[in-house]
Amino acid sequence: MGIMLRMAALLLFAASPAWSQDVLPDPDPIAADSPAVPEVPADPVAAWEADRTTILDAAEVDLEAFEYLARPLVVFADNPRQPQVAEQLRLIEADLNTLALRDVVVIVDTDPDARSAVRQTLRPRGFGLVLVDKDGRVTLRRPAPLSVREIARAIDRTPIRQEELRNGRSSTKAE
Repeated sequence: MGIMLRMAALLLFAASPAWSQDVLPDPDPIAADSPAVPEVPADPVAAWEADRTTILDAAEVDLEAFEYLARPLVVFADNPRQPQVAEQLRLIEADLNTLALRDVVVIVDTDPDARSAVRQTLRPRGFGLVLVDKDGRVTLRRPAPLSVREIARAIDRTPIRQEELRNGRSSTKAE
């Protein structure tokens, strides 16, 4: 009876989650029967091309990589808790597909101390919304949140977008 009791205690001890994590870490945290988690590309351009509704962190982005490919829409702030940031992201997330149809890549930079390449290039002051066209020119700069409808109108007035519409090269890859 003593051997059975010891074996049962050993089995319970071995099955304990705390013990198994400390001594025998699972090399693959995703269980074999769980759904596969899609791999996020390390390259921001590849991440955006895989899902055009992806919102990117400015620390990872080089604006020149999106030249003639996408229109960067950058949300700047001095603090991620600024109310304008929450409002702007809410407005954007409510209609990401409209932006995706216009080849817009949304980038967020709320850490001025990080001095991202995007921040150094566009030089914002406080909260700001900056739209860069495919040729690298700034086409919109606002100190307050804008609706996606207003952003789309600004895009649709640009010469590059007008040419895309005339030539039928409008993006149709909205996710």
